[in-house]
Amino acid sequence: MTTPLNQVDIQVTPFKHKLSDPLIKKPITVLQINLGKRCNLACTHCHVEASPKRTEELSSEICQQLIELIHKFPQIKIVDLTGGAPEINYGFKPLVAAAKTTGKQVIVRSNLTIYFADGFGDLPDFLAENQVRIVASLPCYLADNVDRMRGSGVFNDSVKALQWLNQLGYGQNPDLVLDLVFNPQLPTTEKFSLSPEQTSLERDYKMFLKEHFNIVFNHLFTIINLPVGRTKMHLEKKKTYTKYLHFLEANFNSDTVEHLMCLDQLSVDYLGNIYDCDFNQMMNLPARNCHGEVLTINQLLASGNLDLITEIQTAAYCYGCTAGCGSSCGGTLL
Repeated sequence: MTTPLNQVDIQVTPFKHKLSDPLIKKPITVLQINLGKRCNLACTHCHVEASPKRTEELSSEICQQLIELIHKFPQIKIVDLTGGAPEINYGFKPLVAAAKTTGKQVIVRSNLTIYFADGFGDLPDFLAENQVRIVASLPCYLADNVDRMRGSGVFNDSVKALQWLNQLGYGQNPDLVLDLVFNPQLPTTEKFSLSPEQTSLERDYKMFLKEHFNIVFNHLFTIINLPVGRTKMHLEKKKTYTKYLHFLEANFNSDTVEHLMCLDQLSVDYLGNIYDCDFNQMMNLPARNCHGEVLTINQLLASGNLDLITEIQTAAYCYGCTAGCGSSCGGTLL
């Protein structure tokens, strides 16, 4: 059940005022790397604002620093590669290799259609050989909804990509994990809603995709549209941005806070800057050490310490991660 929003105050309550204590960083176990903004798609909800026209991507210098970071810190258990389409940006395969060499789990956040772009047809085999966990965006199991959000023909290409991955053992071999991600359509009115219940929606996805396309996968993650990037632009165009923030605030659930993904994660951009999460990265809200200084990969390497952040930086869009059952890169929090 979502909390009704009958009245909208002028200001949204600062997120930190909802917390009984400041958000304190735990020891880092997840390194999430945004390799750049280059992508073969330009999805309407993309918080990164990625597209084929973007040119920003990892440099060889920053890539080498990241590889050094991965080798230097055994406390990192997961290397999570995102973009843009991470596979299309510089450094993707070397970072996968570095993570695998050091025994870390590798996650790639894929749009699936990249496999059909020129020069990337070897990706499914590469991912399978390296046992990379694939977290793939499929915001609906109906073609019209997917194409409306991601572009004409994307659903059909996504289906073909999933069938290809199934043939390689993804979704069946326990070492080849294939997860899908649902997010709601962007609201066109003030009738906002949170994501549907994750377990029941996963069951619907599995039944539909198996029956119609003989596709299998492991898990479905439901996420909430955070008002960042193109989602924020859409809401501002509809003049509903502040009202959406109030809706998320009205559905704030304090039980989600102890499970937030930012607690044990570092987010790194293609320039080597450090953030608490990918959303803070896109909104240029950098992570800071106990002296208030912004952090870079160079500083982490020089100090020999990943745990330089004490308090996590927060903003109004953090209500998106804490509304209802919560939201994260791994689905709901509760």
